[in-house]
Amino acid sequence: MSARALITGITGQDGSYLAEFLLSRGYEVHGIVRRVAVEDPTRRLGRIAHLIGKVQLHAASLESFPSLCNVLRKVRPQECYHLAAQSFVSYSFDDEFSTLNTNVNGTHYMLAALKDEVPECRFYFAGSSEMFGKVEEIPQTERTRFHPRSAYGISKVAGFEITRNYREAYGMHASSGILFNHESPRRGFEFVTRKITYGLAQIMAGKSDQLRLGNLQAKRDWGHARDYVEAMWLMLQQDQADDYVIATGETHSVDEFVKLAFGSVGLDPNRYVIVDEQLFRPAEVNLLIGDSARARSILGWQARTNFEELVREMVAADCLSAGIEYPFAAAAHTH
Repeated sequence: MSARALITGITGQDGSYLAEFLLSRGYEVHGIVRRVAVEDPTRRLGRIAHLIGKVQLHAASLESFPSLCNVLRKVRPQECYHLAAQSFVSYSFDDEFSTLNTNVNGTHYMLAALKDEVPECRFYFAGSSEMFGKVEEIPQTERTRFHPRSAYGISKVAGFEITRNYREAYGMHASSGILFNHESPRRGFEFVTRKITYGLAQIMAGKSDQLRLGNLQAKRDWGHARDYVEAMWLMLQQDQADDYVIATGETHSVDEFVKLAFGSVGLDPNRYVIVDEQLFRPAEVNLLIGDSARARSILGWQARTNFEELVREMVAADCLSAGIEYPFAAAAHTH
């Protein structure tokens, strides 16, 4: 009998890659979606449109404990991947109340419902490098102290601690992945990496002549979401639940991302990129770089996609969706 997995946030970037990965391993995959997504699938289920019919979707809300209990009673999963969250950092400055409410309560409700309905189910919590915030050491490991700099980071620290508490207090197999930035062509348009590659494609298509960005000097440890979802799965295959940093161990600036993206299509970013100070964060996190030595030694995981491959894949996908062939001879373009 195939293993059953339940994914919250299945319609997001990570959820869609994780669903594909689990299906490829013969899992029966279930996902929790908001009722509005079920009612408007074409707009809200875009990232998993190709999986409709292969995954089973259940309408529930992370803000409703009874609705989560109902789904768990029906599905009885062996593995639960809790990926759903309000995840865009600058939104979390604008709306701290809903970010904290959704992310903290959602995680608590999910764990409490699992404890009541299927306590033997293995649980994965999606932590974040934003929990480190104002970093106290470089690189960051599982032992680095948290100093979050946004409501999002704070909500993730709370979720991490709740997960650890359920592991220690109730003996649940509950693990957290402290994932550093991971991108892909499925990244939301509000995130800087996708903003760059989409904006570049619009410039190539002649629909735009500028790209406004915030702090070009901010540095991040960027990996590919497809690689990172495998780490989530590996954590739940271990005999002992634990917490792991998942990262490439390399850091690159937003400026490097811009130069590589524009350079890959033969354009000079200086002609198009405008730094807009209104896009700077109130409290910037300057250098996030992870040390995933424990994940390598215990899980046998490592990032497979390098920075250049990631940038080129994202540029290619956005160019193709804008009707531009990629790769191509840059010299043929007169921008």
